[in-house]
Amino acid sequence: MIEGQGLVKSFDGFHALDGLTLTTPKGSVYGLVGPNGAGKSTFIRHLVGIYRQDMGELFVDGEPVYENPSVKAKIAYIPDDIFFYTQASILDMARFVQSQYPSFDMKRYEKLSELFGLDEKRPMRKLSKGQQKQAAFQIAMAQCPELIVLDEPVDGLDPVMRRQVWSVLLQDVEQYGTTVLVSSHNLRELEDVCDHVGIMNHGKMLIERSLSELQENLVKLQLAYPDGGTLPEGLEIVHDSSTGRLRQLILRGTAAELTEKIAATQPLFLDVVPLSLEEIFIYELGGANYEVKDLVI
Repeated sequence: MIEGQGLVKSFDGFHALDGLTLTTPKGSVYGLVGPNGAGKSTFIRHLVGIYRQDMGELFVDGEPVYENPSVKAKIAYIPDDIFFYTQASILDMARFVQSQYPSFDMKRYEKLSELFGLDEKRPMRKLSKGQQKQAAFQIAMAQCPELIVLDEPVDGLDPVMRRQVWSVLLQDVEQYGTTVLVSSHNLRELEDVCDHVGIMNHGKMLIERSLSELQENLVKLQLAYPDGGTLPEGLEIVHDSSTGRLRQLILRGTAAELTEKIAATQPLFLDVVPLSLEEIFIYELGGANYEVKDLVI
């Protein structure tokens, strides 16, 4: 669905994108993550046709996006800061979007209006941030897009509405093959909905895999040795910490292979602990350099 190859974008000599390569399968939910300043929002602005890359190629369904109305008609975009005209109501904005997107389905808009329960005649400037996000989802999903691009999509929504929004999005993925690209710092939430993840840093793609592959190739082990016990040689250790006799390791490799190797050294205790997407993010970015540090005075 999305193919980016060697994307470069500079602002006053700073490379916001520095050879970025990204691939998003059709019908997937792709989580784009990275530290602040990694280039996520810059890439998204290229994807929806706001920016034009200095170098490289970016395609949606095999066609370039920039100044291509037929491709843009397939895309719905919800930015972190919602755009609306000052005096416009939700219905006014829906009618405006309907005039721009031939696929807009007013019947679907009305069903979504019942679901979200907002007063469609109320000016959007008088809505809370969370209500503005709900209105944006209501309008965007009524476009019946093939690709939905989301930048911090559920920021400001209460827990119940977050679940409601994700439920409708995932229903569209399942029923219509909609592709979703979402950039968010809420990694715990992305872990529940994404099937593919791309980790960006310094304008580059650091790692891009399915979520299951990420979780299979980085393992957290807890173990304890009797006095004099040692680890086997040849382990690729990403992180090593101890609390008393309990040692915690983050290792590259598969759980089966690593537990077999370490079990041969006869530890008193050995356990595999599931890694969260947040932990994978920290250790793939550079381990100790990205961990939370104590203030030393």
